[in-house]
Amino acid sequence: MPYADLHVHTTRSDGSLALEAVPDAARRGGVDVVAVTDHDRVQPFDGPVVEREGVTLVHGIELRVETTGGEASDARRSGGGQRIDLLGYGLEPSADLEAILERIQENRIERGRAIVDCVESRLGIDLDVTIDGGFGRPHIARAIDAHPETEYDYQGAFDRVIGSGCPCYVPRDVPSFERGQAALAESCRLVSLAHPLRYRDPENALTHAAELDAVELHYPYGREVDRESVERAIERYDLLATGGSDAHDERLGVDGLSRRAYEELELVAE
Repeated sequence: MPYADLHVHTTRSDGSLALEAVPDAARRGGVDVVAVTDHDRVQPFDGPVVEREGVTLVHGIELRVETTGGEASDARRSGGGQRIDLLGYGLEPSADLEAILERIQENRIERGRAIVDCVESRLGIDLDVTIDGGFGRPHIARAIDAHPETEYDYQGAFDRVIGSGCPCYVPRDVPSFERGQAALAESCRLVSLAHPLRYRDPENALTHAAELDAVELHYPYGREVDRESVERAIERYDLLATGGSDAHDERLGVDGLSRRAYEELELVAE
């Protein structure tokens, strides 16, 4: 059982767990430390690491970036590039990061409205969803699943309606790797590459870890994976190892770090 789960989402982005319920969920999952890493959102914490009801909460964030060096729209036109996710820990947001997040949230709302309009028109239904700054495709998939007049469950909504390449998919605009990495490095005590073996080109993603502090070694991929390439990157680039469950529900502690591995990250200032 892990001591620290460093990859958890709440209702402030696309999770189903309320922020105030995280300590209870942590105790149920047997973990002492939780990093709240909502997509493109900062938390209402009064510091980079706080204590809540006997549980240590690390102020974190998950930020999607484009590895081509240009903005995402340029990358799509050139036909190259890969989007990867960066995890920032011990967050105290800089002005540049706040500007990036403000634009991302504006785009989330624009994109959310476009996808919802397409789904409602295509399926002939009213999803009755609230589109705000934390809105994402999981909210739409849940609404499709819950609607009595659709044939799709949650996964079917992604597979047939709103997933990449599907009729109602709309891509997000994301910052370049260079800009996102610089903003996180300025704002966080530690920056890690999330779930490296989930990407289309894991080796390419791992080369970008050379510019970071860490890589997510422990992660529940839901399938057999060979972590040797991740371990080689850790050794080659002298990286730390992070880990977490990527929880979007209330099940914390599915994966994570031992107490010793967490303390090696030195997220708590002396």
